[in-house]
Amino acid sequence: MPPDTGQTALPASLAEPLEKFLANLRNERNYSRATLNSYRQQLEATAVRLPVQRWQDVTQAMLQRLLMQDFQQGLAPRSLALRAASLRSLFRFLQAENPQAINPAQHLKVPKAPKTLPKQLDVDQIRHLLDAEPDDTLGYRDRAMLELFYSSGLRLEELVTINLPDIDWQDRLLRVRGKGSKERMVPIGRYAIKALQTWLQHRPELAGPKLPPEDSQALFLSLQKQRISTRQVRQRVQRWAKQQGLPQSLHPHMLRHSFASHLLESSGDLRAVQELLGHANLSTTQVYTHLDFQHLAKVYDGAHPRARKKS
Repeated sequence: MPPDTGQTALPASLAEPLEKFLANLRNERNYSRATLNSYRQQLEATAVRLPVQRWQDVTQAMLQRLLMQDFQQGLAPRSLALRAASLRSLFRFLQAENPQAINPAQHLKVPKAPKTLPKQLDVDQIRHLLDAEPDDTLGYRDRAMLELFYSSGLRLEELVTINLPDIDWQDRLLRVRGKGSKERMVPIGRYAIKALQTWLQHRPELAGPKLPPEDSQALFLSLQKQRISTRQVRQRVQRWAKQQGLPQSLHPHMLRHSFASHLLESSGDLRAVQELLGHANLSTTQVYTHLDFQHLAKVYDGAHPRARKKS
């Protein structure tokens, strides 16, 4: 059963194709639950306001008018772009089933979102966060999670799905299941290795007989004796940030941003950072190229064959 969105129920002529589309994303394209919920939310928010009862009767003018209403009511450009993209995907799916159909969302226009740099912690803030001394089982677990976030640039969903066999202790590598179930191997730093080894000494305390079979290999467990959830990880990251006097808005993705920025500043190797982050497109990684200009100048002076004049 689809989750209750709190909106007016859709007629079957709209709801059934929508459910079929979402099932395709889940079963054929391996989209995560969070992504599927986002698609559902965006599409249902539009569908309940359509003046027609069938998707094939929708026109570009209808959709453009609804998006304009959303904009006038304060929906942010990024959210508008997400809504338009969700509609385009839905109608592409419907087109595949009926090649004669048109895609009324193909040429939707939305305001461009202002380019903003990802928020991050500087090196001193990261060091201060990771220098926190745990004194109980949850603390050792949290320390290992924080170290792994920063050591390997993981997404939140990637961290909670790690299983014990995913760690190659000999080569210090981690198998990560990213977006679309794509796998990649990422290195684990020595501090993260040490924190993980310490946590594994305490893990049995949360792995009692109540641990569900499907969670028996989960690397990180909760007090409820099951795989830790994304919500619990967010709460614990914020707790440690507050304890260490860092911004209370700290979230796991900020640690990923910090990993990418610090690594790029040190190496200048955009392609390597792309591979480590699991970005499909280099353009996604390029947001991290906001390097300090003085740093760029030093790199240029030290590396370019014509940077310095011979005396």
